[in-house]
Amino acid sequence: MAKASDRFDPIPLDIEKALEARADVKAEYDRLEPEYELLNTLLKARKLADMTQLDVANRMGVKRPSVARMESTGSSHSPSVKTLQKYAEAVGCKLEIKLTPQK
Repeated sequence: MAKASDRFDPIPLDIEKALEARADVKAEYDRLEPEYELLNTLLKARKLADMTQLDVANRMGVKRPSVARMESTGSSHSPSVKTLQKYAEAVGCKLEIKLTPQK
């Protein structure tokens, strides 16, 4: 049986406060925002389709680790538009890519 001292108690993080305090962290956060937005979109689409990574992989004709890499940060390989199209079709979505003027 685990002791109370063995429990993991996460410390809540106020991301806005942290970003205000550190300009270097904010710059990196802003730089990575498009990548995280894409990953979040992929995960939401798969969950909305009520599919597992294996389900998506089978529909795409790839192995599950390929889907896992697409859905994770820090991957050294960015998926191609063709791969994103296959993913979108696998989860019953249409891929749309748009450019938005910077502020």
